[in-house]
Amino acid sequence: MTVDVLRRPALADRRARVAVAVLFFTNGALFANLLPRYPQIKADLGIGNAAYGLAVAAFPAGAVTAGLAAGILVRRFGSARVAVGGTLLTGVGILAAGLADSVVVFAGTLFLAGAMDAFTDVAQNAHGLRVQRRYGRSVINSFHAIWSIGAVTGGSMAAAAIALGVARGPHLLLSAVVFAVAACVALRYCLPGPETEAEPAADTGAEDSAPPPSRAPAAGLRTGWVLAALVLIATAGTLVEDAGMSWATLYLSDSLHATAALAASGYVALVGAQFVGRIVGDRLVDRFGQRAVARSGALIAAIGMGLALAVPTVPGTVLGFAAAGFGVATLVPAAMHEADELPGLKPGSGLTLVSWLMRLGFLLSPPVVGLVADATSLRVGLLVVPLAGLLVLLCAGVLRPRRE
Repeated sequence: MTVDVLRRPALADRRARVAVAVLFFTNGALFANLLPRYPQIKADLGIGNAAYGLAVAAFPAGAVTAGLAAGILVRRFGSARVAVGGTLLTGVGILAAGLADSVVVFAGTLFLAGAMDAFTDVAQNAHGLRVQRRYGRSVINSFHAIWSIGAVTGGSMAAAAIALGVARGPHLLLSAVVFAVAACVALRYCLPGPETEAEPAADTGAEDSAPPPSRAPAAGLRTGWVLAALVLIATAGTLVEDAGMSWATLYLSDSLHATAALAASGYVALVGAQFVGRIVGDRLVDRFGQRAVARSGALIAAIGMGLALAVPTVPGTVLGFAAAGFGVATLVPAAMHEADELPGLKPGSGLTLVSWLMRLGFLLSPPVVGLVADATSLRVGLLVVPLAGLLVLLCAGVLRPRRE
């Protein structure tokens, strides 16, 4: 392992790292171009909060429905090709959703886009972990940081388009074409060869993956509990992300009466702070341990958003979403990485399960928040953010502590 850590990555590996970063960037930017358009789409379709919540839940519903098939596609066609193909089809689905003239079409096209996004998500993370094994050190957080840059870029593009009065069709068509081209170029520089090729880290842990028969049931039970906790941690992260994606713009514009362009800053602040958290995340984890970082971040998210909801103002709410984004920055990458190294599971199984099940947060959150908003207020519905922080505090014990 020491040799792997110290050796300089080959040129092909460095190019592959850049290529995977591009895929994460396009994945973050595509959907973020649609999110600030949600209030306008909701108004054009003439639907209430509950119907809106159910409609936007179609995106994660598509992801949950198709998620487990991602592993099959990756093994058949390769992670890089699946990631790029999913990117192209996600762009098509988002464009169609932006042009939908009925709530049924809107939900149906979001379902398609969500299914394709699930393929991209699993495939790009699988390829990113291949690159990480080539490097012999952690780089997965940096890929998720690039995703956040993409989301900020996409949200900013949408805010600019709204401010300039650009219609949804031309705006989303341009977004789909630009990021499709970027993904296709990145494909040329991804790692070649089968997904099952021997990587440096693949030789480790052979004894851990095959415990003595007498200990196998206990080890399997513990692995199951750890995997469940990792899913809850990742789901908490998705709950916070969904609050920014589905409700930040709507809350700022409808409840706090911010302008359309300013209302988009809530989501941009969340993903922007999330990017900062992921950029510094690897260093913080190395110094304090993943467990301490997750718990500290959960407190920041819970307290920051809790205060923003207790004293509702536009600047305070934007800062609250920023605190939430920073607080959950490392949760999804940490859960994916920990799950991918769980003993007793086939390679990639833990990653696929966490990626699939965490999308239940995206699936359940919009309709639940929408129902609560219609029954009380959207301000009460957004209490899901501080509650997600408390959930992480309860489950973070399964994450790795600081290494002495």
